[in-house]
Amino acid sequence: MKISLDQIKAPIKEEMQDFEKHFRNSMKSDVALLDKITHYIVKRKGKQMRPMFVFLSAKLFGKSNESTYTAASLIELLHTATLVHDDVVDEAYKRRGFFSINALWKNKIAVLVGDYLLSRGLLLSVDQNEFDLLRIVSTSVKLMSEGELLQIEKARKLDISEEVYFDIITKKTATLIASCCATGAKSAGQNDETVELMRKFGETVGICFQIKDDLFDYGSGDEIGKPTGIDIKEKKMTLPLIYALSQAKRAEKRRIINTVKNNNNDDKKVNEVIQFVLQSGGIEYATEKMHQYRDDALKLLEQFPENEARNSLKDLVLYTTERKK
Repeated sequence: MKISLDQIKAPIKEEMQDFEKHFRNSMKSDVALLDKITHYIVKRKGKQMRPMFVFLSAKLFGKSNESTYTAASLIELLHTATLVHDDVVDEAYKRRGFFSINALWKNKIAVLVGDYLLSRGLLLSVDQNEFDLLRIVSTSVKLMSEGELLQIEKARKLDISEEVYFDIITKKTATLIASCCATGAKSAGQNDETVELMRKFGETVGICFQIKDDLFDYGSGDEIGKPTGIDIKEKKMTLPLIYALSQAKRAEKRRIINTVKNNNNDDKKVNEVIQFVLQSGGIEYATEKMHQYRDDALKLLEQFPENEARNSLKDLVLYTTERKK
């Protein structure tokens, strides 16, 4: 059965509609240029997975309230700030098919807009006295920065163990979904133990999400088409490649690492790396790991009372591991 995002959103349809207004208001400014840019940011929003996790996590324990909207806005503000800064760092001119802020308004403005969004998020929580939410989300942003820097540090040697890989993706990707679920539960008045359980649930889903992204690079899945090899071109060590290297003989391992390091812009050579991973069982291994994390996430959910929100969170976990892009 194909799960659609509209079905998943059903229990929080109203909240998601109201949220857009909250998010827009949280970015308001008297400076016309800033308003123009933030309007552009709101207009090109993606699937809005993060607010969905926040509202469903709150609804799991009752219903959304003002605190829940603050949590969702805070996460989106801080996350958007990091994306705007990432595009400057990566010299990326497109994001999800739209021009990035730095492509349209140059680096200096993009950095300042990122700073502005960050400060809006901080002020939003302080003005509402939501210090617990601020602590959860600020911890995530700290971990995300550490994860990015750890990845850059390790990319130089390209000898990443599976343990280091999971450390990187837990910090870089999973921590944000973890904070969505934790702040959702906190906004609904849950105790620290329950908030921690929901944080763990979100972290586990986030790890699934990243492994699925890694698999897309190898063209796995009926609708993805040809392998892209983008991660290899960017010298990113992902789980399928890490596993394949761990199974290889020393000389072959050296040859593949050398290719990723020095010939990562040669399509023919990149394709050789892709074939090496496909033949070494890297795809099967990564898929199996992803399914283990998916099952762990579903087990964590079962500890909570069954309701519409829990069913949607379950579907969101399945959607994460079965999505086609």
